[in-house]
Amino acid sequence: MRIAAIDQGTTSTRVLVADDRTGAAKICKAIRHRQSYPASGWVEHDPEELVSNILACLEAAGEVDAIAIANQGESCLAWDAETKAALSPVIVWQDDRTAADLASLGAAGADLVMERAGLPLDPYFSASKLAWILREIPAAKEALAAGRLRLGTTDAFFLDRLAGVFATDVTTGSRTSLMNLATSRWDSDLCALLGIPIETLPEIRPTVGDFGSISGVPVRAAMVDQQAALYGHGCREAGDAKITFGTGAFALAVTGDQIVRAPEKGLLPTVAWATGTETLYAVDGGVYDAGSAVEWATRIGVVSDVAELDRFDAEPAIDRGLVFVPALSGLACPHWDRSAASLYLGMSGGTTREDMAQALLEGIALRACEVIAAIDERVPLKRAISIDGGLARSSYFAQFLADSLGREIVVADFDERTAFGAAALAALGSGVALSAPEGERRFAPRPVDRDARTRRFADAVSRSRGWRN
Repeated sequence: MRIAAIDQGTTSTRVLVADDRTGAAKICKAIRHRQSYPASGWVEHDPEELVSNILACLEAAGEVDAIAIANQGESCLAWDAETKAALSPVIVWQDDRTAADLASLGAAGADLVMERAGLPLDPYFSASKLAWILREIPAAKEALAAGRLRLGTTDAFFLDRLAGVFATDVTTGSRTSLMNLATSRWDSDLCALLGIPIETLPEIRPTVGDFGSISGVPVRAAMVDQQAALYGHGCREAGDAKITFGTGAFALAVTGDQIVRAPEKGLLPTVAWATGTETLYAVDGGVYDAGSAVEWATRIGVVSDVAELDRFDAEPAIDRGLVFVPALSGLACPHWDRSAASLYLGMSGGTTREDMAQALLEGIALRACEVIAAIDERVPLKRAISIDGGLARSSYFAQFLADSLGREIVVADFDERTAFGAAALAALGSGVALSAPEGERRFAPRPVDRDARTRRFADAVSRSRGWRN
């Protein structure tokens, strides 16, 4: 059986083709798309460009028996129910234009969203973005008045346009602030609070199941990209964890059949996946800026070539007093503070570009350490943690992370874990089991003064907070 898994991410669309008969799994095509920044803090994508790239990837995949689609999670838009034409840009998960709107909901609103959806009031999630579209875009208002408006995350748009099914899956629904985590259904009180007409939202379905067909090929699975990566890493039992270092860094740990709520730790309960007969949950902690911080550093000349990030001759920058806090978009878990701003501390006349690049990598790793520490206090983690994404390819980064966490870090040779996880879930829906390609590198923790690193970085983070106020 050949399965095409679409990984529609923040910066690119990729397609992996996996074959259960040969064990082969490879990326057949990857297409980057434009990032638009129309105002400070705004991030948008062109929905038509994303659809076009998905179709190009499926064409490159050739003849397949099933399709899976992994999506960006919280990115969302409006479209017309009859024509399927987009009525708004895609407002990306990084976008913070609705911060003031959410602040106006007050403590009672925040408590309701936390109780029902398990999420803090933050522009990261979809609901306030959808409300902004409905308020600010005339075409969306007109479609609502005519009974033709559809609102949803990008997966629902893709499925409606390409597969003829107006649906999302439960993992994606759990990232909107509109789904009741206990019932896996849209919550009428949350929709009313956040100003979303419930009738404009897609049906919520299990992660594995029937999502229509594209050119006659059934879509067997749809899910958030981070949950796909969790499955792709082979995490199945409580305490299994992974970190994906993409545009942001996202740590997820399986909590089994338990919904783990830990707002005091800044952690988010979420659905890991649902197969129809079983729903598994996870706890999620995110870092807004990982790969995006590297891209920024490359753009301004701190990094000239990503290959130079694989090794550094000097001892760790933080141990020499140089610290970088990656907060270009603010701080997510465990702080949830959009007022924070990125900063370097400890520079002197002798600080070099290489020192700054080294501190950049370390800052991203240390933010991930904050998240893992928060998760481990609530969900005891297994000793080894799997990582993937662009930064996982840096030996320096993986070793520094292992040293700073005091845990073994596992980096698979085959690192397309998001697309593979999506393919494996689609295979599950077709009664087939996929095995991931073998081969891995393991980084054992070395003796370092972890407490000193933690204190120094925590001090730097505290200094970054409140700057945007």
